[in-house]
Amino acid sequence: MAKQKPATDRAHDNERLVSQNRRARHEYEVLDTLECGIMLVGSEVKSLRTGKVSIEEAYGRVKGDEVWLIGCDIPEYLQANQFNHQPKRARKLLLHRREIRKFAGKAYETGLTLVPLKLYFKKGKAKVLLGICRGRKMHDKREKLKKQSVDRDIQRAMRGR
Repeated sequence: MAKQKPATDRAHDNERLVSQNRRARHEYEVLDTLECGIMLVGSEVKSLRTGKVSIEEAYGRVKGDEVWLIGCDIPEYLQANQFNHQPKRARKLLLHRREIRKFAGKAYETGLTLVPLKLYFKKGKAKVLLGICRGRKMHDKREKLKKQSVDRDIQRAMRGR
C-alpha cells in the first residue's frame, strides 16, 4: 500500500495561477468578484500554459447579452506557425444570463468598472476572476498604505512577545 502525501492547497482545489493583477487591488476598491470562463483558441491555451499573459491593461465590457475581455495580451505561441492567434483580440467571457444581468446592472453605475483580478486554470479549464471595482483617489491610496503599515507594525510587535 502506497503512502499518500498530504495535499497542498494548490493540489486540493486543483488550481494553477497563470497571472495576477496586483496593481488592480491598489488602484481600485473591489466591491464584488465573480469567476467566469473564457473562450480561447488552441494556441492561446498553449501560450497560457507557458505563463505568458498580461492582464494589467485589460478590462471587461458588457455588449448586449455578452461580456468581453478587452486589452488582454496573450502573445503568439511560437510552435503554432500559421494557426496562431491575434495577441490583443477581444475574448468572450462565459457567464450565465442571470450573472450577466447582475453584473451589467452594477457595471452601468457611474464610476464602476469590470477588472480582471487573476487568470488561472481550474480543473484544466481557463478561468478569470472578474471584479466590479470603483477607482480609488490618491488620498484613499495613501490611507490604505498607512493602515497596512500600522497593521504590519502591530503584527511585528505581537510576534516579538
